[in-house]
Amino acid sequence: MSPRRTVQSPRRTVRTPLAAALLLALTAAACGTGPSLENQGTVTASPGDSKDLTIGSAGFTESDLLAQMYALLLGRAGYRTKILSVTNRELYEPALESGQIDVVPEYAATFADWLNAKAKGADARTVGSPDLDATMKALRELAARRGLDVLDPGRAVDQNAYAVSAAYARKHRLKTLSDLGRAKLPVRLAAGDECVQRAYCAPGLKKTYGIRITGIDPKGLGTTPSKRAVQNGQDQMVVTTTTDGTLAEFGLVILADDKHLQNADHIVPVVNRSRAGAKGVRNALNRLNTVLTTRDLASMNEQVDSWRRLPEDVAKNYLKSRKLIPAG
Repeated sequence: MSPRRTVQSPRRTVRTPLAAALLLALTAAACGTGPSLENQGTVTASPGDSKDLTIGSAGFTESDLLAQMYALLLGRAGYRTKILSVTNRELYEPALESGQIDVVPEYAATFADWLNAKAKGADARTVGSPDLDATMKALRELAARRGLDVLDPGRAVDQNAYAVSAAYARKHRLKTLSDLGRAKLPVRLAAGDECVQRAYCAPGLKKTYGIRITGIDPKGLGTTPSKRAVQNGQDQMVVTTTTDGTLAEFGLVILADDKHLQNADHIVPVVNRSRAGAKGVRNALNRLNTVLTTRDLASMNEQVDSWRRLPEDVAKNYLKSRKLIPAG
């Protein structure tokens, strides 16, 4: 049976700024002494199907694009939507639990580790891993305790990636990180300060791939100065992300993580179960999951970040091109 829909009024998407009153409410929720819904039996509650949904965006390009696509697909499915930009996970996650936000795009391994640290403390062991099935199992268990449902992961993955100049890759015949390890080339890495100790960064590159990291140039993850340092040969490799849409501007290419050092940060919609846990929301968003790829998302990021197009226009054009919404 299809979900109940009301058709009396037109479906519309409204982008709402973060009002001061709501910011105070979210801050109060985030600063409480414990999780607002954890262990309160919400996992057994019937999934809700509110026809008025608030979609959260974390305020950066990719999150904005995903929120816009969610809004368009849900609007097509009979929901009224608005988009709320909240740049801090410490604020928007409690709002998701409380129902002030109904849907957010998230990243499987990162969100699993974040929820686990929230439940068990900052020193809790990581539960995200390169194994998508194991990551999703841990994430869904943690989310359910807070009244949240995690929908199916999509094909698109936004995880840390390592890029070199295209000329450097051609000269040394590099396509993968294993190729770089076998080449035994000295590599100065443009990255954030944390790369020195993070298992997925310098230590992992050395241990998993045998790459000769000779130093860390602390210019930040995927920043313009980091990319320029690799472009001009000051550094040999930069830490960026798989959906970085600006690499071509700097003449950079990603080396494949062929031994799966990085965690499974597949994009997943997370919903408040009591308001948006019904099949209508799930079915609408699953349509995107089966189509959207990492390359597609990188291309859309490029259109916004490099070509200065509006996220809502880029999102709409993409969905039309994939026949997920009408072309008219």
